[in-house]
Amino acid sequence: MNHWVFDLGNTRLKAAPLDDGGRVGEVVAIAHDSADFGAEIARQLPGSIDVAYLASVAADDVRVTVLQALSTRCRRIAIARTARRWGGLRIAYAEPARLGVDRFLAMLAVQAGNTGPALVCGIGTALTIDLLDADGRHRGGRIAPSPTLMREALHRRATQLPVEGGHYREFADDTIDALASGCDGAALGLVERSLAGARRELGTEPALVLHGGGAPGLAGHLPSARLVPTLVLDGLAHWASFDWRG
Repeated sequence: MNHWVFDLGNTRLKAAPLDDGGRVGEVVAIAHDSADFGAEIARQLPGSIDVAYLASVAADDVRVTVLQALSTRCRRIAIARTARRWGGLRIAYAEPARLGVDRFLAMLAVQAGNTGPALVCGIGTALTIDLLDADGRHRGGRIAPSPTLMREALHRRATQLPVEGGHYREFADDTIDALASGCDGAALGLVERSLAGARRELGTEPALVLHGGGAPGLAGHLPSARLVPTLVLDGLAHWASFDWRG
């Protein structure tokens, strides 16, 4: 069977085939901020897919573009949604549908890996932080702008401030490094504060798991972090396994 998983975020579509064991294969990433987004999907995907598993947090028009592209080549499309319980995972939200499916799937991947308590941090357009205890219970989380979004917001209001570049320093002596240090430092501070809070709440040190396009830029400043770029796709593959294995 030819099964693919698709993670449609606020900036990119990430897609990968599943191997015979249900593991995520080589990932294709396609930015969806261009007019030829649909054509690029058609160019990079195989002509025929048995089942597509889609998780989306993108705007409706972007999601429709992806669904149209998939409908011409897929026998079936299954859309993942956040559930209150899935296997051993239990979501803290009183209204689980209000929790982004990407956060749900990232936690699902961590919980399925039986890694014990974990602080799961996604760094994409937003910075999301979720705490899982050793029993798979979601203790809640945080949402903030990612460093990339902070830089973009500053640039929109003050175009002389560059949207990219610079190096992290504790006390920078030029503007471009000060921007990188301030925006990255804000994200790092939130992660570190969340880690400290998690230790107090759980009484133990949780694993720190990073994922998302901006995760590599912060990982070097968080020595205990485990970087898992495919975490949402891994969670989607686990979710899909309940479907195709029955």
